[in-house]
Amino acid sequence: MTPKGPYLLDEASDSPFPPAELALHEPDGLLAVGGDLSPIRLLNAYAGGIFPWFSDGQPLLWWSPDPRMVFRTDGVHLSSRFRRALRGSDWRVRADTAFPEVMQACAQAPRPGQDGTWITDDMLAAYLQLHRLGYAHSVEVYDGDALVGGIYGVAIGRIFFGESMFSSSTGGSKIALAALARTLSGWGWPLIDAQVENPHLVRMGAERLERAPFLAQVRRLVREPADVGPWTRGFGEFPASTLAEPAGV
Repeated sequence: MTPKGPYLLDEASDSPFPPAELALHEPDGLLAVGGDLSPIRLLNAYAGGIFPWFSDGQPLLWWSPDPRMVFRTDGVHLSSRFRRALRGSDWRVRADTAFPEVMQACAQAPRPGQDGTWITDDMLAAYLQLHRLGYAHSVEVYDGDALVGGIYGVAIGRIFFGESMFSSSTGGSKIALAALARTLSGWGWPLIDAQVENPHLVRMGAERLERAPFLAQVRRLVREPADVGPWTRGFGEFPASTLAEPAGV
């Protein structure tokens, strides 16, 4: 890789990525171009602190920005006002019962300053395959039978790499993220990767982590033993109102 541009990936799906430390400063974090979205390529990317992000009509682009936004699983913040409202909620939370629907909802959610979505048909197909293999997961929030919020991402070892979340009713994504974080904290998973900064994530407790310590954490946590497969049973189903109280109460 030269200072003029990103690394061109080899066509073989199992070919290695360049170290994330070689990502460009401008645009921030661009590391590589090309390749494919096969399961082995995606898993190798995440295990190296790298993720795909591109739009229709672009080549595959692979990123590792610096600094990285992360959530400590014991550090997701819900405001006091939101917690008070949550105490009267009859919404419920589940996992891995509607992965395709969560991805579709994330793809269709409007994003300030963005025209279109990076969750292309190819991305949908690729992450559905990772879901079938037991690596991609969703957390869903239901109001009766209606899906009102959710989050999805990729789990390797004991770290969750968040990809996107949505709300079709106010607070749905906040509940999904808080439920994910509390469950992972209970499992002994310390970190959720949130990729890039935005004000909503910061308000909920996301922190900036410089690339070197972030990559050190990733490389350690992806080697930690963890079950691969659906989370539905292990995650369980519970009332969203339980998130109104701080963890441990």
